[in-house]
Amino acid sequence: MKYVELNTFLKIVGLATSGGEAKQLIQSGEILVNGVSETRNRKKLVVGDRVTFKGQEFDVVSDVTKMGEE
Repeated sequence: MKYVELNTFLKIVGLATSGGEAKQLIQSGEILVNGVSETRNRKKLVVGDRVTFKGQEFDVVSDVTKMGEE
């Protein structure tokens, strides 16, 4: 199954400009995945998942692959 890690997704959608910033956001407990607080940086997101931060919602809408995977 194809996926994208949560920390990478936050950078893709512009909520974080670096991996360190993404990690801080995730560890703050303010990132929700499908309505549940998520604190794992490498949580695997798949098509249909919804990420929420301070009222902003982002859906995983197309097949994605792990970054760096050849």
